[in-house]
Amino acid sequence: MWWNPADGIRDNKTDMAQFEWMMAHGARVVTEFAYPFSSDRMNVPESVNLMANTSVLSVSLPMTPITVLLGTRTAFLVFLTFGMIATATAWYFVLSRVLVGSRGPAWLGATFCAYAPAMVSHANAHPNIVSQFVVPLIIWRTVRLAEPGRWLRNGVLLALVVVWQAFLNLEILLMAAIGLGVVIVALLIGRPELRGRTRPFLAGIGVATAISAVLLAYPLYVQFFGPGAYSGLSWLIRGYSTDLASFFTYSRESLGGDARSATGLAKNPTEENAFFGWPLVILVVALVWWLRRNVVVLGLAVLGLLFAVLSLGREIRFNRQGTGIPGPWAVLEDLPVLHSVVPTRWALAITPIIGLLLAYGAERVRELAARYPDRRSQIRFGTVTVLAMALVPVLPTPLPTKRLEPTPEFVTSGAWRPYLAGGRSVVTLPLPDTEYAEPLRWSAQTRTEMPIARGYFLGPDTRPGEGRVALFTAPPRPTSSFFATIRRTGEVPPVTAQTRHDAVQDLRYWRAGVVILGPHERADALRQGMTELTGIEPTYTGGVWLWDVRPLTG
Repeated sequence: MWWNPADGIRDNKTDMAQFEWMMAHGARVVTEFAYPFSSDRMNVPESVNLMANTSVLSVSLPMTPITVLLGTRTAFLVFLTFGMIATATAWYFVLSRVLVGSRGPAWLGATFCAYAPAMVSHANAHPNIVSQFVVPLIIWRTVRLAEPGRWLRNGVLLALVVVWQAFLNLEILLMAAIGLGVVIVALLIGRPELRGRTRPFLAGIGVATAISAVLLAYPLYVQFFGPGAYSGLSWLIRGYSTDLASFFTYSRESLGGDARSATGLAKNPTEENAFFGWPLVILVVALVWWLRRNVVVLGLAVLGLLFAVLSLGREIRFNRQGTGIPGPWAVLEDLPVLHSVVPTRWALAITPIIGLLLAYGAERVRELAARYPDRRSQIRFGTVTVLAMALVPVLPTPLPTKRLEPTPEFVTSGAWRPYLAGGRSVVTLPLPDTEYAEPLRWSAQTRTEMPIARGYFLGPDTRPGEGRVALFTAPPRPTSSFFATIRRTGEVPPVTAQTRHDAVQDLRYWRAGVVILGPHERADALRQGMTELTGIEPTYTGGVWLWDVRPLTG
């Protein structure tokens, strides 16, 4: 995509458009002092609760100069590319300076943490997930809490990195907290000499907890109780689980895999959270056995097994088939907070665990080579052979890209502005949702100055009896469903007096000033449907078909 500016991510264009919009929102917060935690520039006339979505404020705010000067697409690409580089760098720093101490093993572990199959899979337009550079910093600052006499300073620093991660991705923060908790318990059990440091450690934890609570209290209140808050993910999304067979299979984005072998083992190309392959699984088991005297390794092994079991979801699946065996997640998924976690994401947390195990194993090999200099060449040859067998098949291949339709001139020229006087919005055909998010990209390129009806975001299902569970757009309205049918089938549903009445009411609800239709494979049917609904003949200008609906909406 750096080489071909007109290309976008083929397998997840909608999330790419959403993150471009989020980068534009962050820039607007800085340049116009807009409210950061929600926005009325999407889902008119309602708003979007951005704390309950992937608003990535800890990245979008400091990247404002790039967004303003180079555009939202470049900002997204910088976020995605350098997020992975920063993740590898941060892991290398912590492994080489704190956890392991040697450069070679640290390099091996850090590279796996940043570019393992799951990370490459999420590089399909999930920059907030592949940007895990704060996680090793949280580990580093947590380890430092045990230093005597520095509990206040260390607690403050830990709180700052926790808050930083909270505005990047709360799911990753939850997994990091659980992981640290398990390893710390393992250390207390396995290394009694560390129990003498519990006082400064607990004091630092107390400081970090208090400061984090103060700084995050209002944002979290907005997320869980503010306008646009929802009560957990839908039953369907909470069913996204990890197929047991995927742990032993190669990802479609790995050198040893392809789309045919991976299809059906994950819900989509972006959620291939395991896919380690048999050789790497065998190597990890062997490493745990070999290093079993290391209490940290045992803690990591228990943690990896815990995450693997949780990722199996409410029913264990093997090789694309349900087994009928319930998973432990079935009794956890309805709990507060956990009802907003996609279960397959627990497998994502296994990647840094394996990275750490590889680093510890390589460090042990280095020590053996130093202890037995006469066997150094044999040790190195055996190590390189084993690592090559396990890691070469999971090397990443280039992400598939696809040329995007250019943003219509009607949008880029600002020709929409006269139609929006008095707080009106732009209605696009089809209306944006999880399957069609181009209008978010258009709005982003105006730095969200162009407000749009509906959108692609997580918001509550406010229909009676739905319990405010999350939808990936606004609740359906008759006219949005009408055009969703056209997009799906290519056929125009029968237009009656009732559908015309509903269309006028919906356009008034959306405060529509203009309806536009850009390039779309169903353009002819969409144009016919809108013309029959409104009785207004469209004009073609600036790369879009345009209906001036102000006479209808008043």
